[in-house]
Amino acid sequence: MTKQFTSVWTREPRQPKTTGLRLEQIVAAAVELLDAEGLDALSMRKLGAKLGAGATSIYWYVANKDELLELTLDEIWGLVETPDPAEASWREVVTTYGYNLRATLLAHPWAAILSGQLPSMGPNAFRLSDRLRRTLTQAGFTGVDVYLAAGTVTSYVLGQVVPEITLAKVYNDDDYDIDYLMQMMEPYRDEYPEMLDEYRKAIPADLSSGRAVAFDFGLLCVMDGLESRLRAGPAQHPSPPSTQPSRQVRREASGA
Repeated sequence: MTKQFTSVWTREPRQPKTTGLRLEQIVAAAVELLDAEGLDALSMRKLGAKLGAGATSIYWYVANKDELLELTLDEIWGLVETPDPAEASWREVVTTYGYNLRATLLAHPWAAILSGQLPSMGPNAFRLSDRLRRTLTQAGFTGVDVYLAAGTVTSYVLGQVVPEITLAKVYNDDDYDIDYLMQMMEPYRDEYPEMLDEYRKAIPADLSSGRAVAFDFGLLCVMDGLESRLRAGPAQHPSPPSTQPSRQVRREASGA
C-alpha cells in the first residue's frame, strides 16, 4: 500500500491561541538555532527553552520536527531576492537568482541539505518559482522547458554549494595550504607530471576566491547553454519508457 504523503503544507494551519507563542516566533527562533548549531543540534526541547516555553507550545502548530523544518526551509527561500522580470532581462533575473541562492545557502548551510530531503511547497518557494516561471516564459521558453530551465540553474547552484559546505566542515579556509595539498599528490607525479604542474599553477592562493571564480565560470556556461537552447527553439523531449511489459514478454510469461 502506498505510504500517504504528509507535509505541514497539506493541512490547514492552526490559528494561534489568544496567549502564547505565535508561529512566526517559533520559526524565527528555529532558524537562529539552525544557523548557530546546525541540523543535528535542533530539538523541540532546545527550541522551547530558547523561547521560554514548553515543547507543547510548538506542537500546537507542527506535528513533528520535519514539519518545523519545512517551515524554516520556506523562510530561507523567502530570502532569495531576484529582480522583477518586467524590469530586467531574463539573463539578469536568472543570473541574480543563481548568485543570491548561493549566497543565501552559504549563509544558512543547513538549508542546502534540507532542500534535498524535504518538499518545498510553502508560499515563499512558490513565489520564487513563479517569478522564475514568468521570467523564462517571457524569454521564450515554453511548456515543460520553462521548468527544466529553472531546475537546471537550481541544480547547478546546489551542486556547487553542497560540496563547499561539506568541505567547510572538514577544514576552514585559514587551514588551506597549497604546498601540503601538492605534497599529497606527489606520488602521482611520475604518471601525471603535466597535470600536477597545471594544478600548481591553477590552484588559487585564496580558496574562497577560487570557489567564486569556479561558480562564475559554471553559471556563465549554464546561462549560455540555456540561451543556445532558446535560440534553437522548443526541445523535442522523448516519451518516457513504457512501464507495461512488451508483447514478447507477455507472450513468454503466458507460455504461448
